[in-house]
Amino acid sequence: MEQSNQTPTPTPDSGPGRDLDRENRNWATILHLSVLAGLVIAFAGLIAPLIIYLIKREELPGLEPHSKVVFNWIISAVIYFFVGLVLTATVVGAIIGIPLMLAVAVLSIIFPIIGGIKASEGEVWPYPLSIPILK
Repeated sequence: MEQSNQTPTPTPDSGPGRDLDRENRNWATILHLSVLAGLVIAFAGLIAPLIIYLIKREELPGLEPHSKVVFNWIISAVIYFFVGLVLTATVVGAIIGIPLMLAVAVLSIIFPIIGGIKASEGEVWPYPLSIPILK
């Protein structure tokens, strides 16, 4: 058997640029999914993404578009939920308010999961119905 002392040829999936891209995708995925922490601990769905962004923003500039999407959704969900809560003050408003609050709760689970999946594929997915406050 002959052994070769040639240096291995880099593959398209290796190298410093690819590692940074992979790390960016991983942290972007974690950022999206960290919103779900609010299901376990109150306000963790806001604090966890904020901490991730603040710690990693200098190291991973590609994380910024994902953080804007996440924070826009969090702000939008709070606004929608508050509107639904105010509407429940009247009987007629409760017919709209309660389903609105339930829809916001369900979408606050579904959107981060989809956003995390898209982020793992390297895509920034803007959450539908999100108010673009941070641009």
